[in-house]
Amino acid sequence: MTDLTTQPVRNPHADRSIDVADARRRIHPWRVVTGVLLALVTVQIVVFFATNERFDWPVVAEYLFNPSVLMGLGMSIMLTVIGMVLGSILGTALAAGQLSDFAPLRWACIVFVGVFRGVPPLVQLIFWYNLAYLLPRITVGVPFGPELFSWSTNDLITPLTAAIIGLSLHEAAYMAEIVRAGILSVDQGQRDAAAAMGFSRWHSFTRVVLPQAMRVIIPPTGSQVIALLKGTSLVSVIAMGDLLHSVQVIYNRTYEVVPMLIVAVIWYLVVVTALTLVQRRVERHFSKGMTRDAVVRRVAARTEVPA
Repeated sequence: MTDLTTQPVRNPHADRSIDVADARRRIHPWRVVTGVLLALVTVQIVVFFATNERFDWPVVAEYLFNPSVLMGLGMSIMLTVIGMVLGSILGTALAAGQLSDFAPLRWACIVFVGVFRGVPPLVQLIFWYNLAYLLPRITVGVPFGPELFSWSTNDLITPLTAAIIGLSLHEAAYMAEIVRAGILSVDQGQRDAAAAMGFSRWHSFTRVVLPQAMRVIIPPTGSQVIALLKGTSLVSVIAMGDLLHSVQVIYNRTYEVVPMLIVAVIWYLVVVTALTLVQRRVERHFSKGMTRDAVVRRVAARTEVPA
């Protein structure tokens, strides 16, 4: 008896002369309309930027490489690097604390993350800049005992230190959640297998858990770097000489507000584009062997019949 479930279903009315290899893609009218509309909008935007004299493109070209603007750009990049490094280190420690079995440490880390994620970074910057109002002197000594060292808060909390403290603590709260999510994304069986092979907890974390967690950690971390770069513009409120503050000083003198803001926008776009390219390369590095093409190659290698 013939098993009908194993027989291919053939259409007796199918045209055998049609070759699928010669088939063409269907034309979708709505896609064509959408593409034309997008092209028209793009052309209109380009014409607007090119023909509107109020943009003062000669002024933009004049101040694009101005030394004070470049110094402000360097300060923004420096704050981004310092804030990201300190925030990542502290965030990793906070993530480990939130995953700890020691309840007081776990709850302390949870409260820290909740507070610094909940308070806007602008408020944090202003608070740290005015810390001397609450704490005129910063002292180091025995709790409820004698003081060993003491400094004036106004001498320690400059616009630079206030910016570093505020941005780093704000970034640490977000990095703690990113790292915690990355660690939790690794299956518990991976840790059990590493322990069964005799790995210590440190080697199990650094050689088994962390490389797999990085695939989850890297994309949001790249976004946080970009967000931190743009967030450095907030330090202008405490008279920190970042990129935005530099262009503000110039347009307060020349009254050319729009051209100077365009200068800042151009430099932000240049740096963000460069950071995005670096992020893509890092993502590809940690995703080796996990992309669709890599999986297809592995499957093909396993199923290949030797000659």
